[in-house]
Amino acid sequence: MDQEKLCCSVCLDLLKKPVTIPCGHNYCMSCIKRHWDKEEPKGAYSCPQCTKSFISRPELEKNSMLAELVEDLKISGHQAASADLCYAGPEDVSCDVCTEEKLKAVKSCLVCLVSYCEQHLQPHYDSSAFDKHKLVKPSNRLKGNICSTHNEVMKIFCRTDQKCICYVCCVNEHNHHNTVQVEEERKHRQKDLKLILQKIQQRIQRRQEEVKVLDKEVDGIKVSSDEAMKDSETIINELVSYIKEKGKSLKQKIQLQQKEEESRVVMLQKKLEQEITELKKMDEELKQLLHTEDNAEFLLSYSLPFKLNDYTDSPSFKMCPVKYFEDLQTTVLEVRDKIKAFLAEEWRKITLTVRSVDVLLPQSKPKTRDEFLKYSYQLTMDSDTVHPKIFLSNQNRSVSNTVQHPTNDFSFQRKDRFSHHQQALSKESLIGPCYWEVEMKGKGLSVAVTYKNKNKLDQSDFGSNNKSWALECYGDSYKFSHNKITTPLSGPLSSKIGVYVDPRAGVLSFYSVSDTMALLHRVQTTFTKPLYAGLWIWKSYWTDNTATFNEIK
Repeated sequence: MDQEKLCCSVCLDLLKKPVTIPCGHNYCMSCIKRHWDKEEPKGAYSCPQCTKSFISRPELEKNSMLAELVEDLKISGHQAASADLCYAGPEDVSCDVCTEEKLKAVKSCLVCLVSYCEQHLQPHYDSSAFDKHKLVKPSNRLKGNICSTHNEVMKIFCRTDQKCICYVCCVNEHNHHNTVQVEEERKHRQKDLKLILQKIQQRIQRRQEEVKVLDKEVDGIKVSSDEAMKDSETIINELVSYIKEKGKSLKQKIQLQQKEEESRVVMLQKKLEQEITELKKMDEELKQLLHTEDNAEFLLSYSLPFKLNDYTDSPSFKMCPVKYFEDLQTTVLEVRDKIKAFLAEEWRKITLTVRSVDVLLPQSKPKTRDEFLKYSYQLTMDSDTVHPKIFLSNQNRSVSNTVQHPTNDFSFQRKDRFSHHQQALSKESLIGPCYWEVEMKGKGLSVAVTYKNKNKLDQSDFGSNNKSWALECYGDSYKFSHNKITTPLSGPLSSKIGVYVDPRAGVLSFYSVSDTMALLHRVQTTFTKPLYAGLWIWKSYWTDNTATFNEIK
């Protein structure tokens, strides 16, 4: 039965002497009378719920059916409350003294090892014989305090075996052990527990402060992201407007050129039409002269100057394929392709920059190759940095000290080209967490990560300064070099080297890659400038050395 349906909307309690007014709503008789007594001076009587008004004050009669329902609800609710309060349920601790229906226990005695309901607990309060008994919250685990071997209360703690025992156990099995009273051991452990709780509270406080910091990070990320999107949209709109403006200007120039060319053609066309008119007139005159019967008149007329030579230099026109603006179209297509290629390359950098925007949160580093491949980065060699005696191939992904058909253009020496050692740098900078693999052939190669000067390359070999970190790969061993310090390394030999770098976290790792990945060396440092991948092909007169940035799919 829903109690709310039998409540008065005025006093919000169960109906007392329920009455039903003409609009159908129910109230306590006293509540609706008090309500109407307040309205009587105004001469109108209304329902508090639906506000319907009555001209005269309705007579009130007790609703017997509602009154019976309220009484039934009170009885059933009282019984339910009594049963919930007194009798033990499946999850409650029941009184061990009750013989018939078990009541709820209100206390458990650690001396008696018995749980009592309120009635059976009363002697513990009335009699001084129970003064030393310790009462606790009701517990179902009292039997756990009884020694299963001797059926005695376990009041001693054995520190040697770290367990609770009874007096009999202390005398027999634990005779020479370090034993104390359970109260003493509890006090000792409570101190440790308080220290642990203190540390937990400190950690909670620290974590709460970190949560606040992260909340600020979220707000900062959102604000920065909104600004970046707004600025990016503005810049892109500017580029679009610029291209549209140039397109509009080009269109105007084409239209102007069209008009000029059409004007020239029309002028020439008019000149030709004028020439045709004059020639037709001359043709008519000559025909008349030709048919003149009087010989003297013919000779006199023929002696007049006919200026036909004036038209002999007129240009002749032939039908030819229309090519008017084809060259312009070709040039525009070339510009389009160049811009698209440029934007594709620059857009890749922008995308990588977006990927590098990350909050330095604690996170597990990749361990398996599949996890590393999530950060895979395709690299190519920068042809402007390649030493003159090494050569590029495979779409600038491979570099070698020998080649059958050299394609490098060294017609002039660039200031940013390596000239002392057979080295080369990647075209792409290492933005954000990056992973790449180098496939090696030969017995003398170095895989490096290095800074790149803006004006002129550092001509020293990789690993010999504080600006580069290099893994030297011999035929049968590895070495790591940095700032003129070389460290021998141990690890499985492989023709494939994996490199992982996270510039912001300051992590650089080299791996031997086969069916599995084995860590060769890890560097934890602080990178202060943009990083580039480097390859050093050592000079060799007896073997070909080749290194390739693998295409990872």
